[in-house]
Amino acid sequence: MADQSIILVVYGAIGAALFFDFVNGFHDAANSIATIVGTRVLRPIQAVGIAAAANFSGPFIFGTAVAATVGKGIIMPEFSTVDVIIAGLLGATAWDLITWWFGLPSSSSHALIGGLVGSALFAGGLQAIVAPGVEKTLTFMVVSPAMGFAVAGGFALAMMYFLRKKVPGRVNRVFGRLQIVSSAFFSLTHGANDGQKTMGIITALLIAGGLMHSKEFVVPLWVIISAASAIALGTFFGGWRIVKTMAFRLTNLKPYQGFCAETGGGAILTSMAWLGIPVSTTHAISGAIMGVGATKRFSAVRWGLGKRIIYAWVITIPASAAIAAACMWAIKALTG
Repeated sequence: MADQSIILVVYGAIGAALFFDFVNGFHDAANSIATIVGTRVLRPIQAVGIAAAANFSGPFIFGTAVAATVGKGIIMPEFSTVDVIIAGLLGATAWDLITWWFGLPSSSSHALIGGLVGSALFAGGLQAIVAPGVEKTLTFMVVSPAMGFAVAGGFALAMMYFLRKKVPGRVNRVFGRLQIVSSAFFSLTHGANDGQKTMGIITALLIAGGLMHSKEFVVPLWVIISAASAIALGTFFGGWRIVKTMAFRLTNLKPYQGFCAETGGGAILTSMAWLGIPVSTTHAISGAIMGVGATKRFSAVRWGLGKRIIYAWVITIPASAAIAAACMWAIKALTG
């Protein structure tokens, strides 16, 4: 049985995990609502309300396979201590807040994984890392935006062909309604993918602190509800700096393009959630928005801004890892 001091530390760490989850939703609100706000189908407050409800529901519909991957597939179980996890969370949260301040849609998923890797490396070196899990994450860092670009762009081209003789005003009205559905669908998949990562972290904390004993990595119901609530609240209070970047600065979208971007991005996230692969919702929707924006003409996408976004993607894992390693050093210095 864990002693009282360990219990307090574990619950403090769970609080830090839920705060990260809130920041994740706050930071990634743009993923869920950017296209529907950019096409002016809904007002921002309406969009975030729908997105928050869908984010909460996602994990209950798509299961918790991603949670298991994050909880036991990034760092070795013997190095998955409370201190390592806390330092990883601090690194990820700090990087999310830094990129939010500059309005850059970086990946909260990769910030979390980078944070865990950085603190685990400091604690135990390379032997602390589950190499296949990290390699899978790095692979899909490239694959998910490329898939988003190709799937959503191809979908938009097909729509342009079938709608070429239709009256533009009628097309906008019909797809304005359909976009509400596609936006909710993407938010569901966002909650299923991003919300699960914190569930995995909290479950790992419970095991590391001796508060839960399980031969299999099973996420308790209260953890699912807590994490889903935190990311939903974060989405509702939305990080408008990033929403403006994604909704208005990257490209200008029509309702049918927003529908294609959300549906294409959501399809990718659905398949990854079922497979338990922790991909970045930011990468998927950013690639999808660029893909549909480029279908009319290549210059419709502001590629200069796109390059800045990609630079943020590239440095997210090493930057959050470095911050987490520094936090791990501070924790060790304070605890002796």
